[in-house]
Amino acid sequence: MEILEAILITIVTASTPLLLAALGELVVERSGVLNLGVEGMMIMGAVCAFAVSLTTGNPYLGLVAGMLGGVVMSILFGFLTLTLVSNQVATGLALTLLGLGLSGMVGEGFVGTPGVKLAPLPIPGLVELPVIGRALFGQDPLFYLSVVLTIGTTWFLFKSRAGLIVRAVGENHGSAHALGYSVIKVRYLAVMFGGLCAGLAGAYLSLVYTSLWIENMTAGRGWIALALVVFASWLPKRLIIGAYLFGTVSILQFHAQGAGIGIPSQLLSALPYLATILALVFISRNRAVARANTPACLGLAFVPDR
Repeated sequence: MEILEAILITIVTASTPLLLAALGELVVERSGVLNLGVEGMMIMGAVCAFAVSLTTGNPYLGLVAGMLGGVVMSILFGFLTLTLVSNQVATGLALTLLGLGLSGMVGEGFVGTPGVKLAPLPIPGLVELPVIGRALFGQDPLFYLSVVLTIGTTWFLFKSRAGLIVRAVGENHGSAHALGYSVIKVRYLAVMFGGLCAGLAGAYLSLVYTSLWIENMTAGRGWIALALVVFASWLPKRLIIGAYLFGTVSILQFHAQGAGIGIPSQLLSALPYLATILALVFISRNRAVARANTPACLGLAFVPDR
């Protein structure tokens, strides 16, 4: 029972940053914007959160800094793609490279320094439950926030008027503009929300997951978050399932190595990315699944009439 409880706790810890980053990207893509810079925004959120929390001794200030780091990077992406109408794919890739390089420079002096860990917030009564108690009710605030964000994003997109506008902009930005909605404004706000979530995911890595700063510590999680959005068919309720599925795959490699299973460690480390590739191949082969809920204007630039 103790081993099962430990596995569940590590799965939750590994899945939370994936869910946070993917939720933000889901809203971005629902508005018709394809942002491949999630990895860059996550790593900037991680270094900003670690630096501020270490300097001030307050992890919550670090969380705010992590969110701001992600938002600033997203505003840069928005300015280039929405205002200057640059190519979204190329700009997103450039943003990732910029984030990886800039974070390495900013965090150079923090390598190997123990950070300030975000303390868990156990829920009295529920945390004593067997097996699932500590795994679900003895977690840090960002885990609870990820669950609330999943529910809130679902309600926002499918139950609110503002969410309907976001989806309308992603489906047909020309018609939304003709109805009087500011397509650029809606997309800017969506991109900033995506940056905020990516910054939170990065802050989770440096304040909860390791409480250390390690260069390139996101280790491709931003790309997995991008794949999760497609895997979930742009639906938040499926996204939480996908995030925990991929989190389970990534954690099983460590338990397999600890159990002494005779599989090369390099192959085990590649399992999360192999699972991502297989999931995308499966989805692409099924046209009905690939078309389901895909925003019609995803990745298409919009220039309002002058």
